Amino acid sequence: MKIIQPTSPSDWEKYLALRYEVLREPWNQPLGSEILADDSTSLNAMIIDAQGDALGVARLHETSPGVGQVRCVAIKTMQQGKGLGKILMNYLENEAIKLGLREIILEARENAVPFYESLGYKITKKSYLLFDEIQHYTMEKEL
Repeated sequence: MKIIQPTSPSDWEKYLALRYEVLREPWNQPLGSEILADDSTSLNAMIIDAQGDALGVARLHETSPGVGQVRCVAIKTMQQGKGLGKILMNYLENEAIKLGLREIILEARENAVPFYESLGYKITKKSYLLFDEIQHYTMEKEL
């Protein structure tokens, strides 16, 4: 198991397929809705297994000087609860520090709030309702 940043078309296909499978498909969202306009300029991370299959994905981008935002954290359903999310978040936080970022913000789904709290993130406000059913919370962490 290792973390890579997707570069090849094959990497991107696996990266986006997992993002769709976990974050969009269960809510009957159209294929393509997992793609974000700034994916190509964000720092994207993917955990792969020995066969090169995607087990987890996440991304980081700078939103303002010194502040980064983590988005689209997704762990393959059968791999959830095994520490992969923590590995991805630690990787992104270390990369953020290298980029000179001092703070990370994110919009956590309600069911993921305890996970982010365990990593030191704090809720700053109740945020938006995705797909009319998934409550999100803005969370922040100083690096």
